[in-house]
Amino acid sequence: MSKPLSENGAQTKTSERTQVRRPPMYKVFLVNDDYTTMEFVVYVLQTVFHKSPTEANRIMLHVHFKGRGACGTYPFEIAETKAKKVRSLASAEGYPLRADIEKA
Repeated sequence: MSKPLSENGAQTKTSERTQVRRPPMYKVFLVNDDYTTMEFVVYVLQTVFHKSPTEANRIMLHVHFKGRGACGTYPFEIAETKAKKVRSLASAEGYPLRADIEKA
């Protein structure tokens, strides 16, 4: 296939634009239970989700009083990895803490 010619006979460049789509995002939620300590939930929020102590306490209290709370929004693979890390840490400490993911 030849390139189009301009008025003076020279070939011109044509460019194709590719559209880059952002991946679908997912929210990670912690779910309240009667056994996991508040201190452990704050620890998880600070280590897994990199929340400040103030933000971790705010989210922990939200989870405690409302039943669940959002920890962050990530692409699917990252959200899934963070949820697995939460479950792994909780299991190692003997807590039944749950982390769920939902499409944002």
